[in-house]
Amino acid sequence: MEKPDKDMFDPKDFLAKVGAGKRVLEFHKNQHVFEQGDVADTVFYIQKGKVKLTVLSEQGKEAVVAILEPGQFFGEGCMNGHKQRISTTTAMEDCLITAITKAAMVAAIHDEPQFSELFMAYLLTRNSRIEEDLIDQLFNSSERRLARLLLLLANFGKEGSPQPISPNISQETLAEMIGTTRSRVSHFMNKFRMLGLISYNGHIEVHNSLLSAVLHEKPLLKERD
Repeated sequence: MEKPDKDMFDPKDFLAKVGAGKRVLEFHKNQHVFEQGDVADTVFYIQKGKVKLTVLSEQGKEAVVAILEPGQFFGEGCMNGHKQRISTTTAMEDCLITAITKAAMVAAIHDEPQFSELFMAYLLTRNSRIEEDLIDQLFNSSERRLARLLLLLANFGKEGSPQPISPNISQETLAEMIGTTRSRVSHFMNKFRMLGLISYNGHIEVHNSLLSAVLHEKPLLKERD
């Protein structure tokens, strides 16, 4: 016999509420959720706000490896046996984040198929993004990498209209994410704006013409460093 609708498991409702093995936490802009080297025993889910993942090399060089938005998990490495955090996660704006212990995650995945589907879909999407980023770094110019990153940050290809890019995402952050200098990013951004591919109005607005340029590999995006 099926459960009544009111008793149906809703994974997003589950993630939004405090419960066994779960806490809902608030983080302010520039506050760390965790730091590289911390003990890894919790998975996090973003309800509100954006966070960035950064990695610090032994030489002291920091790089931004991802910017995550509402509806995404992070810290899932603990599910794969990681004992320590391999990155630092920092709030880019005020955030509301659910912290879920490893034990609670294992139980939810085992007992609730809908939650398992949600988490697996996230992992598959994240894996595809990592593969695409690697290909991007190996074969594309920094100008083209920046164009692709702007499209991703504006949520092109997802449901709904493209979104303005938060002013909290600086040119220095963009440069770290694509592996180039801030001055190069500034040069490309000015070029994109003059060509009508983006506009500034307190935040960055990405136009459909940038997507067209990337998809059709127009000459303006073929210039190599």
